[in-house]
Amino acid sequence: VGVWIDAGSRYENEKNNGAAHFLEHMAFKGTQKRTQRQLEVEIENMGGHLNAYTSREQTVYYAKVFKQDTERAMEILADILQNSVLDPAAVNRERDVILREMEEVNKQYEEVILDHLHATAFPDAGLGRTILGPEENILSLSRDDLRGYISTHYTANRYVVAAAGAVNHEHLVDLTNKYFGSLAPCNTSDPNAWEDPADFVGADLRVHYGSMEEAHVALTFQGASWTSEYALPLMVLQLLLGQWNRSEAASRMVSSRLAKEVGDRDAAHSFMTFNTCYMDTGLFGVYFVADPGKLALCTELV
Repeated sequence: VGVWIDAGSRYENEKNNGAAHFLEHMAFKGTQKRTQRQLEVEIENMGGHLNAYTSREQTVYYAKVFKQDTERAMEILADILQNSVLDPAAVNRERDVILREMEEVNKQYEEVILDHLHATAFPDAGLGRTILGPEENILSLSRDDLRGYISTHYTANRYVVAAAGAVNHEHLVDLTNKYFGSLAPCNTSDPNAWEDPADFVGADLRVHYGSMEEAHVALTFQGASWTSEYALPLMVLQLLLGQWNRSEAASRMVSSRLAKEVGDRDAAHSFMTFNTCYMDTGLFGVYFVADPGKLALCTELV
């Protein structure tokens, strides 16, 4: 069972960028009913799994439990989402955790490149902001900032409760009404007032690191939203273009024509096709890793 909330980094501003991800961390640090340790012990004793993740458009909290524990899972999800204490001491402790997470993310070139890509494609929109936020925000976000984000974005009109597996639909509806029925409605007369249109901008960004021997490149164009008539065709195109890595034993057996060309001509170390959909736009493109001298060949093939 899980709760999907339209509350990601897209709906932040320069001052509170990183708040959605920070709240994901704080949800497990204790509520008015449970301390952090009590929450952890309760989940472990159920043989369950409780987790969360943040994207640019959503924050998701979910639990995997046995059928007989469905109601307990729903109650726990409701508790951490509506009754988190947000203890100032815990907020301060979590800053170091998030900064260490940022260090790990920054070691993954693919993540760094795709963040640059969003910032370049959507320079004047929330969609261009990173999920973790800048370091100065991580160090400065306060309990009041987090509570303000909750009151603005954690409202009933932005919640979706979903489940799969050993769950009865009518029972889930009853549990949703029981544990989430008191959620605050939209706090504005215009339910779409929080939307931040993302205008795609064609641009070129190059970052040079003299210590690197390989070039990491993302070539993209504006894709489709989830509801676009082009969403499924682009998914098919993504599969047709495929991906390839010369270090994999079966790399010469792939069916993608692009992969065969890249492999036969030794154009790159690897490539992958990505297709990211958002509520009103998307990004479709190819990310490849190649020697600097092979960049012209790679771009020609792509």
